[in-house]
Amino acid sequence: MTTPRAVLFDVFGTLVDWRGSVIAGLSAFGASRGIAADWVEVADGWRRAYRPAMDRVRRGAIPWTILDDLHRDALVELARRHGFAPLDDDECDHLVKLWHRLSPWSDVVAGLARIKRIAIIGPLSNGHLALQVALAKRNGFPWDVTFGADLFRHYKPDADVYLGACDFLGLAPHEVMLAAAHNDDLAAAESCGLRTGFISRPAEHGTATGDRARPTGDWTLVARSVEDLAARLGA
Repeated sequence: MTTPRAVLFDVFGTLVDWRGSVIAGLSAFGASRGIAADWVEVADGWRRAYRPAMDRVRRGAIPWTILDDLHRDALVELARRHGFAPLDDDECDHLVKLWHRLSPWSDVVAGLARIKRIAIIGPLSNGHLALQVALAKRNGFPWDVTFGADLFRHYKPDADVYLGACDFLGLAPHEVMLAAAHNDDLAAAESCGLRTGFISRPAEHGTATGDRARPTGDWTLVARSVEDLAARLGA
């Protein structure tokens, strides 16, 4: 296989442990304010609200809205449902920004550095540009380029995201690989002509179930980690 000229990465779940990070942040918030709640269920419920909220944008049911604002709307409802409402503006801002402070899986930074030696690297996430910059600064992600969903005003799996990134890079789709832990993301990228790299993240949702931990498509490469992907790419 010829080396792709660019390798773009899904971020939530693929590069960062959103669940562990959000649970820790919510738990610390609750402890600091003497609030008891099922923070694990709050974190999981917050993530479950992610796709339906983006789909409302994708269908045109609501105008273009960045992920911070979608997360904020979901948080208000979760706070009411789990008994820690009302939240003031500062509390909402603090909790929404938990998604800007997610910690990476242990293999990520070293693996990205290796792939950077042979290809352009960057995020291709449903997070907006400010969120991606915050995660990169916090975690030392060595991006060559940073994409955010707000650059395209579309959310994955819309083709505008995958093809828009190729256009920005001045590359044909077959010269670009998407690396992700999610089969549906890879399927959408493949349908646009991109190459695909599956990275297994069995701990993303706490316990691996169904296709969350294993490839279900005939992806270009299948890897156990970002460092394993680097090795398979010859880096």
